[in-house]
Amino acid sequence: MTTVVGPAEPAVTEHWRRLSPRMLAVHPVMELRRLLFPLIAVLIGLRSGNGADGGWWALGIGGIGIALGFLRYFTTSYRITPAHVQVRRGLIRRRTLTVPRDRIRTVDVTSNVLHRIFGLALVTVGTGQTDKKNDGVKLDGLGAADAENLHRELLHRPAPEAMAAEAVPAAPETVLAALDPAWVRYGPFTLSGLVAIGVLFGLGSRLVNEGHVNLAKVGVIHDTIEYLRDKPLPVAILLVAAAVVVFTAVASTVGYILTFWNFRLSRHSSGTLHVRRGLLTTRSTTIEERRMRGVELSEPLLLRSVRGARVLAIATGLRVGRGSDRGGSILLPPAPRAVAVEVAGTVIGDTHPLTVALTRHGPRARLRRFTRALTVSTILILIVLAFVVLAGAPGWAFWASLAMLPIGTFLAWDRARNLGHALTDGWLISRHGSLVRRRHVLRTDAVIGWNLTTSLFQRRAGLTTLVATTAGGRQHYAVADVGDATAIRVARTAVPGLLEQFLAE
Repeated sequence: MTTVVGPAEPAVTEHWRRLSPRMLAVHPVMELRRLLFPLIAVLIGLRSGNGADGGWWALGIGGIGIALGFLRYFTTSYRITPAHVQVRRGLIRRRTLTVPRDRIRTVDVTSNVLHRIFGLALVTVGTGQTDKKNDGVKLDGLGAADAENLHRELLHRPAPEAMAAEAVPAAPETVLAALDPAWVRYGPFTLSGLVAIGVLFGLGSRLVNEGHVNLAKVGVIHDTIEYLRDKPLPVAILLVAAAVVVFTAVASTVGYILTFWNFRLSRHSSGTLHVRRGLLTTRSTTIEERRMRGVELSEPLLLRSVRGARVLAIATGLRVGRGSDRGGSILLPPAPRAVAVEVAGTVIGDTHPLTVALTRHGPRARLRRFTRALTVSTILILIVLAFVVLAGAPGWAFWASLAMLPIGTFLAWDRARNLGHALTDGWLISRHGSLVRRRHVLRTDAVIGWNLTTSLFQRRAGLTTLVATTAGGRQHYAVADVGDATAIRVARTAVPGLLEQFLAE
């Protein structure tokens, strides 16, 4: 079967090339990692008394993993032509993926620990698709030097007739930002450690279920449970919460170091931005500046409390569906807010949109935030009260739930305070959010359409939400809860003529 993206490939004489043979030492290990849980299940079966058969099954599963790793090498080849990038893979179901070079938006070069040991890299060529449907080209197992040359060739060379077999000289570059070790102090405020807790909990639960292990009988866990059982319930809850906070802070700091160590953002004279980062797993992302549509200044609540922020790119072809840290949109890791504003302004060539005063959305928008917060808090409190009265839950749970009222009120006040928008020098700026406050700076000439959405409650308040659609980033950026006249005025001023045909006289 042949899959073709874009126009048909003309007859060319460029030769097909294979991945590095060193990948034969890496891919079997990666395939075995995917078969980890079947192997665990088989090994547990050895303890049930059927040792011989279990051993053969384990050997068979391991052999399948190794065979899949070898097949990937022998059935994968690629070539670069002046107009296309082609990848051919598969044994029984043969597929050829063809991508026009003029559709290439980004090139990622990633090397995990195994890759780095053997001098390999994974190259991902982005074609403008998001993570919801990622049809990009992936070459897992190129030599590190070949991967670097390939990414330079695809995005740094101005001449389209450049050939892949030639060595590509490094383009002159200007460093826009580099990691300051002092920025590690922002790591605990990113809360990325919560993800590690979730992953460990999920992995541990699966292993416990597969192994039929009774955690209450495990030494350390048993002693911890007995220790907490002797404490009053509120004290036990506080101790568990404190342990979670400490672990989250430590895990978040370690994650920050692993993800962003050696971070560097540079601008190449060929018209690209280049981001390098990572300690154990290194990653290089190249973005064409002509694909940039703007920037996002992101300030999570805890990070904002220590005057920190991070910068994300709004550009076509970037993978934003998996989050900014795993995707390719990160332009600056959590850092001082002043540095983030300066870097974002340097990227777009103007710091004014990052600092301009915003137009507030008025008392009706503010009232909506307080109404929603108090309504949700009241409903949750009533649910807890029902459990106390009907299900015999402890009475202190109701009194503890009353804390949701002041918390909800604070979040509503903060959301109302952060709400705003502006139009200045060809930029549409919108800001919203509390737990994560985001300031979107979007080029008005990148707006390809407008959506005006009004819910039942918005109609009663005389408000609407103006959504700018674009081909880059999240693909929709909202100016929330403004008056109908304000929404139309902003849309008409930002992109004259686009909305006129839909307006009544």
